[in-house]
Amino acid sequence: MENKAHALIAGLFTVALLIAALFGVMWFNSDRVERIPYQIATKLSVPGLNPQADVRYRGLDAGKVDTITFDPKSPGQILIKIKVNPDTPMTQSTFATLGYQGVTGIAYIQLDDDGSKPLKLDSSKQHLARIELRPSLFDNLQSKGAVILSRANDTVERLNSLLDPENQKTMVKAFSDVSKTVNEYQGIPQQLQPTLNQLPALTSQLNQALASVTALSNNMMVLSKNLNTLTASLQGPDGAVANLAGAVQNIGSVANGVEYDTLPRFNVLTTEARSSMRSLNQTLDHLNQQPQSILFGSKPLPPGPGEAGFVAPGK
Repeated sequence: MENKAHALIAGLFTVALLIAALFGVMWFNSDRVERIPYQIATKLSVPGLNPQADVRYRGLDAGKVDTITFDPKSPGQILIKIKVNPDTPMTQSTFATLGYQGVTGIAYIQLDDDGSKPLKLDSSKQHLARIELRPSLFDNLQSKGAVILSRANDTVERLNSLLDPENQKTMVKAFSDVSKTVNEYQGIPQQLQPTLNQLPALTSQLNQALASVTALSNNMMVLSKNLNTLTASLQGPDGAVANLAGAVQNIGSVANGVEYDTLPRFNVLTTEARSSMRSLNQTLDHLNQQPQSILFGSKPLPPGPGEAGFVAPGK
């Protein structure tokens, strides 16, 4: 009888200990923070998202997922109820996306704010405020995957058409032509090297020639000035030409007063003096117009009628 009493007491103690342990676990796991409920309505897929999943605001723990249900009023729409800590800055521009933890595939709610409407978003159990669920990076890749694959397929087909045998032959020939051209151009510097070696001497000769031409030009200018001065002095009021003309006139006046037998001699002398004056004037005019004839000689006269090289006017 006594043994049965000890066994009963031990059994009751064990049961009481189990119940206390259960209450302790429930008490430690119970959430004693009063959170604010919000609702997310979306028609996007939410793979890997489960109740009690984490809710994070820009990477910081901000709450938990409460329930995930279908919207009876809108077929295909999913309602996600979350509870957020009171100190979380929820505004009218706050939005949610799905995030994934590593390679496990477990999803969580990621809250963020674009700052377009910084007004506080109020919510309560009676009036749940809704938050927009935007497509995540994985959703964008999934929705655009078909387009990306189609473009990749087009690219592969274009590459295949570009690398067909005919085009391969054309490209190989083009590369061969380019290689030949490069090899030919490599010999050009060697052929030009002798000419390049002679350039300094040629430059020196050109400089000397330019110096000579400059000196000759200066001499011609001096000679032209001297000829102009000589012509002006000869043709001036007190020049040799005027004096010679006066002498001729004096000789003529004297000839009028002399005897008859000496008059023909004075006439001949006057004629020769006038001819000499005309020749001197022609020479001076020619030197004034062509001073270079002193160095290089006069230009030959054009051939006349009956001479070789004569060209009749108007032909």
